[in-house]
Amino acid sequence: MGLCRETLAYASERDYTGWDYADGLSSAFVRRLPVEHKYLNLAVQESVKRAPVNLRPLFRVEQRRNYKGAALFALANLEIHALTGEDRYAREARALLEWLLEDANDWCTGFGGGGHRHPLQSLSSETASTPGDVSGVVSTAYAVRALLRGADLLSVPKYDTVARTASEFVFEDLEYTEIAEGARINYTVSRDGSAGGGDSYTLNANAIGARLLLDLFDRFGDDRFREAATAILDYVASKQTALGGWMYTDPPTASHLSMDSFHNGFIVESLLRHREVTGETRYEESLERALEFYRDRLFDGGAPRWDESSTYPRDIHAAAQGIVVFSELGDLEYTRRIVDWTIEALHAGNGRFYYQQRRFYTKRFTLMRWCQGWMAFALSRYLRRRRDLE
Repeated sequence: MGLCRETLAYASERDYTGWDYADGLSSAFVRRLPVEHKYLNLAVQESVKRAPVNLRPLFRVEQRRNYKGAALFALANLEIHALTGEDRYAREARALLEWLLEDANDWCTGFGGGGHRHPLQSLSSETASTPGDVSGVVSTAYAVRALLRGADLLSVPKYDTVARTASEFVFEDLEYTEIAEGARINYTVSRDGSAGGGDSYTLNANAIGARLLLDLFDRFGDDRFREAATAILDYVASKQTALGGWMYTDPPTASHLSMDSFHNGFIVESLLRHREVTGETRYEESLERALEFYRDRLFDGGAPRWDESSTYPRDIHAAAQGIVVFSELGDLEYTRRIVDWTIEALHAGNGRFYYQQRRFYTKRFTLMRWCQGWMAFALSRYLRRRRDLE
């Protein structure tokens, strides 16, 4: 409990603002340039992201509040409030939930969460995109989870009302489409209606979208949500590899990522949620293979691997997602092994966590959403499950 409190305190003292994973284009120097060039953007963005030390102060990268990070912090504050009864965590959670509502993109059909709030450059675009004009299923799903939990614990009916409209965002804006294998959705949508991903689909984002619909079904009992979630998970399950894991995209060639740890963890968590909410064993065989792969190929004891073939980097986000998955499974002994490794390898003291452990060095800096947000959420989930199972 103490570590989660410290993690939340560190973030709260900074108003939940900080640096993020790929925020190099928030550099004051880049923003002042009279011209914008794709390859210059990429050079700055990737240099800041990949450097062994934190270059953000040197590049004067602005510290901001991340939308998904705010949802994670809201969830963590809500759980600690539920566990302790302390009003200060309820106040923090409510302020974050109100911010999520204010900063959601109002041009979406229904409730669509905001983006990273910093520019991103991709190889496929000619200029930097503006995440303020992007809504994604992942940020929306975590915001919905926070709103639903807030409606329960804080007795605010409007949170339920808004959360339910996220189904429209999934069905309309993300272009829910039935296919032979089930159904699939896009990852993001922009203000102009353009979908993220082009001709490829992000498998973990589809699983998270299914989880969003399952959360809504669990609350409102609308069978359309359950049926659509099942169709999406049918599609995701159909893409499971012989090893038991999932590639990042369909088709796999659309991304440089392979079967990395935390994205596979998202899929496992979504399949577990389907079993919990529906009481069905539809994905039992897929889950059995996925869990064997996840535990044996993506963890070395309590230490997270990067993917099925690479040990390093051992990433704080992968550790946090492992804590969430094994907590949901009720395997608190294994969860504790991950917590202990994370404290030993990446805890910087005073509730702060480092970003990554590399083979020969550690990236000794903190990213507010990637490190603090995910660890606060993961620790709160572990504490809740430990209480539930006692």
